[in-house]
Amino acid sequence: MSEEILNKRERYKARLKPIDYYKEFESLDFESLGEGDRFYLQDFGIFTTDFLEDEFTIRIRIPGGRITTENFQKVAEIVKEYDLTIVLTARGGIQLHDIYVDDIREIWDKINATTLTTWQSFGDNIRNIVTDAYDGVINESEIECYPIIQQMQEFILENPRYVGMLPRRVSIGISGNSVNVSSFFANDIYFALAKKDTTFGFNVYMGGKNTEVAQDANIFLEKEEVFEFFKAFTEAFYLHGSRFSRSKTRLFYLIEDIGMDGLKEHIKKEYKKDFVSAGQLELHKGEFQEFRELKDGKFAFVYQTNFSKLDADEMSMLASFATKENAEIRFGIDQNIYILGLNTKEVPFSSPSQSSTVVACAGNLCPFAVWSIKEDTKYLPLDLIQKHSIFVGFSGCVKGCGRHRHTDIGLIGLKTNHFGDTDAGSRVFIGAEHSYGQSIGRELFSMVPFVHLKEVVTLIINLYELSAYSDFEEYARESLNNYSQDFVSLWHLANLEAKRSILLPPCKEPLSITEEKNLLMGTFPSFQIGEDFKQTVSIKSKELWTIEGADPMYKPKIARPNFR
Repeated sequence: MSEEILNKRERYKARLKPIDYYKEFESLDFESLGEGDRFYLQDFGIFTTDFLEDEFTIRIRIPGGRITTENFQKVAEIVKEYDLTIVLTARGGIQLHDIYVDDIREIWDKINATTLTTWQSFGDNIRNIVTDAYDGVINESEIECYPIIQQMQEFILENPRYVGMLPRRVSIGISGNSVNVSSFFANDIYFALAKKDTTFGFNVYMGGKNTEVAQDANIFLEKEEVFEFFKAFTEAFYLHGSRFSRSKTRLFYLIEDIGMDGLKEHIKKEYKKDFVSAGQLELHKGEFQEFRELKDGKFAFVYQTNFSKLDADEMSMLASFATKENAEIRFGIDQNIYILGLNTKEVPFSSPSQSSTVVACAGNLCPFAVWSIKEDTKYLPLDLIQKHSIFVGFSGCVKGCGRHRHTDIGLIGLKTNHFGDTDAGSRVFIGAEHSYGQSIGRELFSMVPFVHLKEVVTLIINLYELSAYSDFEEYARESLNNYSQDFVSLWHLANLEAKRSILLPPCKEPLSITEEKNLLMGTFPSFQIGEDFKQTVSIKSKELWTIEGADPMYKPKIARPNFR
């Protein structure tokens, strides 16, 4: 394979493997890092950007979200000693931000001196492996997955063949619970609880990512077979994943190139036995409960973080309480903290925010992010989001770390000058059927300035309320997703323009464009509609949301659509 056609990261790997680079780690000068250094350091959980070259972030693996109270307290002490910022990731891990160059090695050494590790938490690796926060402890727990996760982590951690050497990162989710609060279909691989005849095991789904749902591979595995399948998959992806265009190296693109059957053949060659067809998926959508009774008669409490953000005093308080109660601490992929093993349904503190159904990226702690839910909650109707348990994903940029297309309402922070002076706003998505991996959310608006965002999200929720469906996903399935994407955008714009909240009628079968246009005109007779729905959405949104003065993108010499 010619080095010239490999992507830049692969060229570095071809010259020096990350595991060999690590041999020089102790002598590394963090004040004089080159581009290659920054690539390699990601494999050991250290990263920075071109924008903040002297300010670092460390990511810590927390397999299955389980952390001892001692380690939790130790991290709190490190955060306090070095005045760091800490967030819980959407993969149940920990990120330490605002680390200065003089402290990076010392902090990294202190973390890895515990039973925690930062290895392979970033870069082209198997990332932190996630499961349901209630793994093994509720009545709906059929298979405890943590022992399997430990096997997986031990296999890849510090394995010279795989450290930083995969074609791209791989995210893995596994759940042996029949009820899950969070969806795992955004993972490259999801092992979902299933039943074949009378045996509980796992159906395999592959090819998910932040903008795609994992596909059914039609494979059933008994729990004893999962680890062997995982090893076979890892080797198959190592051997056959693309190492060329960096934008096409995720597992999704390998499946797109060779098909699911082609991928299965590669895995089967390493697995060395035939696959069994999928069983009956045992998956039901759960609801958030602040307190939950466990199958041993004790209780769990969910501490809702400030949209993933913590401080050292909070951590020390929670660690002390868990130690006193002989309780266990776990992180959920909803970025909340689960305290398991309480004798009563009460705790001597309250959560700092209502974030039970919210997933947020690191926000302005990341230089790529345009906005941060942690600071900009004024732009959102959090009371309505909480009231209806609506799942919301916030991504500060298009990288999508907030899984915005796997939620009921998804938002991406952006900047634009389409509405006057350059200003921040959000792209809006709605209607993902995420719990069962049926579909991702569709774009509602390409850009809503922040000053109008609360009005838009409030309207979305108000229309859902009027629908009388008990769940937003049901509303999406029975109504929203049976209309064309642009028509749904126009319907919301017509409501905004008229300052009304008129519900879309239920729609079991898709309508023609003419039928949709007649429905809109009959309901909103003063709303002007062009022949091209998409162009009308663009023009109407600019008319509604231009912040100051005329639309700077409007050129009078270009004819506007032929309105009715």
